[in-house]
Amino acid sequence: MTAVLRRGALGLLAGVALFLAGCAQPARVAQKDEFSAGVWRGRMALQVQDQPSQSFSAGFELRGRPDAGQLTLYNPLGGTLAALSWAPGSATLRSGDQLRQFDSIDALVAGATGTPIPIASLFDWLSGSNTPVDGWEADLSQLADGRLRARRVTPPPAADLRVALDK
Repeated sequence: MTAVLRRGALGLLAGVALFLAGCAQPARVAQKDEFSAGVWRGRMALQVQDQPSQSFSAGFELRGRPDAGQLTLYNPLGGTLAALSWAPGSATLRSGDQLRQFDSIDALVAGATGTPIPIASLFDWLSGSNTPVDGWEADLSQLADGRLRARRVTPPPAADLRVALDK
């Protein structure tokens, strides 16, 4: 009887180990200074007040510059939801087994979210520079605490972007 219980416990332990191994994510390796300007990690949320209203939130890692970079979005368990990469003249969105090509990062973001987001200014805002953008209001007052909020008031639809950086 003890051997049967021991085998059952070992089987259960092996099953749990396999389950946890399946959930494990490989360590994120920093790439060589291909994008030397900056790296930000945290969570972001975007709400677009359209008909119907849309909202999206995810963990993220942003690296690079407005003209060349990568943005990876993660689910709460750390799995990759989407990977965006861009360089002058092209941008790519990979989500699961789907790959979409765009002419620019601005076209990619507008196509993916349904609303334009000022990516170049987002890099400035994350770096602490309150670069003005027509129709947008950026609040950097809590950036020292890792929080950023930017709202688009014009043109419609209104949008609210919130970023919480990892410390």
